[in-house]
Amino acid sequence: MAIDLRSDTVTRPSAAMREAARDAPVGDDVYGDDPTVNELEAAAAERVGMEAALYVPTGTMGNQIAARVHADRGQEVLLDEQAHVYKWELGGLAQLSGLQVRTFDAAEGTSAGTRTRSGDSGESAVPTPEQVRENFVAEDLHKAGTGLLALENTHNARGGVAAPPDAIDAAAGAAHELGVPVHLDGARLFNACVALDVDPERMTRDVDSVMFCLSKGLGAPVGSMLAGSEEYVERARRVRKLLGGGMRQAGIIAAPGLRALDNVERLTEDHENAARLAAGLDGVEGLRAPDPDTNIVQVFSEEADLTAAEFVDICEEAGVRGGAHGEHLTRFCTHLGVSADDVAEAVERIETAMSA
Repeated sequence: MAIDLRSDTVTRPSAAMREAARDAPVGDDVYGDDPTVNELEAAAAERVGMEAALYVPTGTMGNQIAARVHADRGQEVLLDEQAHVYKWELGGLAQLSGLQVRTFDAAEGTSAGTRTRSGDSGESAVPTPEQVRENFVAEDLHKAGTGLLALENTHNARGGVAAPPDAIDAAAGAAHELGVPVHLDGARLFNACVALDVDPERMTRDVDSVMFCLSKGLGAPVGSMLAGSEEYVERARRVRKLLGGGMRQAGIIAAPGLRALDNVERLTEDHENAARLAAGLDGVEGLRAPDPDTNIVQVFSEEADLTAAEFVDICEEAGVRGGAHGEHLTRFCTHLGVSADDVAEAVERIETAMSA
């Protein structure tokens, strides 16, 4: 049987989640009548210290709604050049909201030393206040101006690094001084909180909105949450309807999401398994795997003279599934469907395949 490490989105709902879906009280959520969705939204808002939250089908929809509500058409979104909302969401900022992007390299701004073996540090996932100020564009007769600063935690493309709250505070503070709202793409927010032993409310204290996924490490089959002020979420609810996200008896899928909120503490297991995986693969000749912060393991194969696509094919033939994320960069994700024994088996299979 293949060991699937492509993403933490491949998790399967537990028996308890399936039972909760079966028994969930439901109503028409567009009318606000679904009690299970209402309960989930209240629980999610409380968890991240926001006034209100909105249940959305996907994290991408949550991010896109966030940007459309915060910024006016034609304005610029300031974000890291490796941000998920920029690289992996089909140009949605332009297509759906008429927004431009202005990118920065967060890794250039950090004063922290880079991690050993070429891994990024947590600070390298967040712009410094100086970068925010330098890239800010004031609105005038000729310029639409900066309408939003988008941050990400954990940062997917930078290896799942967990950005510390002080770094988020500093970037958000600089943006707010310039009159710019801040959205946090927290698809894996709870991974960052567990890794840094930080309460979610502390992590989101200085941002204006946050999105987090229920369907990744928390194990729900579908769904994400977008949280902010009550007024913001009411505006977001209208945009969700516009984008086709107005769902009816959504309690059936929201009920597993409530169960997923109980899975936060167990993310530690995924992080421990990721550390084991990275250490094992780093010991394979030709591979380099920096120590991970959370559940994302980056493996570099240039020393083996293999492209990521070629390395992924070798892994697939050995019964381990991963994903190419660069010319020589492969990503593996640990999750609740992968045990420590699975990780040991994955390392053994890959080591055997690489020495063949």
